[in-house]
Amino acid sequence: MKLEPAVALVLALLIAVPASAVAWEPTKPIEFVVPAGTGGGADQMARLISGIAEKHKLSPRPLIVVNKSGGAGAEGFIDVKSKKGDAHTIIITLSNLFTTPLHNNLPFSWRDYTPLARMALDEFILWVNAETPYKTAREYLAAVKDKQCKERQNGQCLMGGTGSAQEDQILTIQLEQAIAGTKFTYVPFKGGGEVCVNLVGKHVDSTVNNPIECVSHWKAGRVRPLAVFDTARLSVGEWKAIPTVKEALGVDVNYLMLRGIFGAPNMPKDAVDWYVGFLKKVSETPEWKKYMQEGALKPAFASGAEYVKWVEENEQLHKELMARGGLLKK
Repeated sequence: MKLEPAVALVLALLIAVPASAVAWEPTKPIEFVVPAGTGGGADQMARLISGIAEKHKLSPRPLIVVNKSGGAGAEGFIDVKSKKGDAHTIIITLSNLFTTPLHNNLPFSWRDYTPLARMALDEFILWVNAETPYKTAREYLAAVKDKQCKERQNGQCLMGGTGSAQEDQILTIQLEQAIAGTKFTYVPFKGGGEVCVNLVGKHVDSTVNNPIECVSHWKAGRVRPLAVFDTARLSVGEWKAIPTVKEALGVDVNYLMLRGIFGAPNMPKDAVDWYVGFLKKVSETPEWKKYMQEGALKPAFASGAEYVKWVEENEQLHKELMARGGLLKK
């Protein structure tokens, strides 16, 4: 049988190039799970990554952001855990990757997922409404100690935060433990965006929002930053003027939060390689660099063994912090 020249050429190419030599890439839309509410730091970052991918044509298929915030993010984590081997499901993680299972004794941990990349480390800032008289952290903490939040019952000051027994509450407890006589009533919300909106609306007296979650309200003159929970001042833009908690209050309370990406359990290695390369390209775009600067995030891209080592160390750190705060499930 004589083959047509074109058919013969196609067959020859198929024989010459083994399937393993063809790089993997997505063949359908990628579900990008956010285990937090809309408007917060995780949600903003996921939507930015999706937009950058589309603008720069970094993925042949779109990334579809889906918020699954129930149970302090447990809804999202458990959903992704159920998709073993799925190469088209990824999840953005904050430190609720550690805090949610530790506090609620839920059947998942970071080891159930496929580490892809740490994108950044996020800061925390003590914020108050700009209409309050407090110009410094020391002034505000004095009011907290003296129960001078006049709009509240018994003058008890309200601290708003994302979720229960998560990063925001851990920081609130650390402040209470570091400064004798300090006691907040902690009020949990589903996401950081909602937290800052409630501060603007005077439904809470303070928050420890990430910079990106309150920056638009700060620029509009609605909220005031009093101190940053880091060992050194932020190094970009107007953020440089904000003192550290140690400078402002004389106590050493600091904390950085994960902004990372994981894949579904047992994600195929060729898919892992694609996502790591894709996320690295995202981190090199002008839009990403602008976002890092405007939101005062620390660029900290890591993958592979470096990422895994960092996650292992921070899981232990969170166990220690939560134990000191009485937040571990008994």
